Amino acid sequence: MKMRSVMPMRIAKIGYIVMSVLFCAAGILFIAAPELSVSVIGICIGVAMILFGIVRLIGYFSKDLFRLAFQFDLEFGILMIILGVIVLFNPGNLMVFICALLGISILLDGLFKIRIAMDSKRFGIKSWWLILILAVVTGVFGVFLIYDSVIGARALSVLLGLTLLSEGAVNLYTVISTVMIVKNQFPDVIEADAFEVDGKER
Repeated sequence: MKMRSVMPMRIAKIGYIVMSVLFCAAGILFIAAPELSVSVIGICIGVAMILFGIVRLIGYFSKDLFRLAFQFDLEFGILMIILGVIVLFNPGNLMVFICALLGISILLDGLFKIRIAMDSKRFGIKSWWLILILAVVTGVFGVFLIYDSVIGARALSVLLGLTLLSEGAVNLYTVISTVMIVKNQFPDVIEADAFEVDGKER
């Protein structure tokens, strides 16, 4: 029987790790340099969301062994690409608009990561509680990012940085702890070869 290729899983896992690290780096940058212009922030976030959306779609269709980290990535991949395009083509809009879009996406991601943490517990993954904590923290930052429109631009940039850092951390830890790549993995559906019985193909 032909084994399933692990290349899509490997691409998805590496892509997830790279994008998560980039989100963390962007978060640190926005915290350290809150004076960055709205246009620069919008372009960076828009490109990052589109790339991460593509990586999520690859992850969903890769069919990894546990099906934990990527199980909701069809919907979130499409959502992130759409939001990324909106932000990318409106980089000069108010910071509040950009933060609201990103905050909604991150809040939803945090909620679904809570579900992944619960599923990880049932799978016997010992560090499921850390995924849960990171998911809750990420969701809380997402809520703050949506509703904190009254604070100054510099403070909002710092909040954005903290949210991106949290989002990167929860995605990084989730993919490292729950995605296993097994080389000798069979397809989901066993495709039996045709054979003949009494001269008839079966």
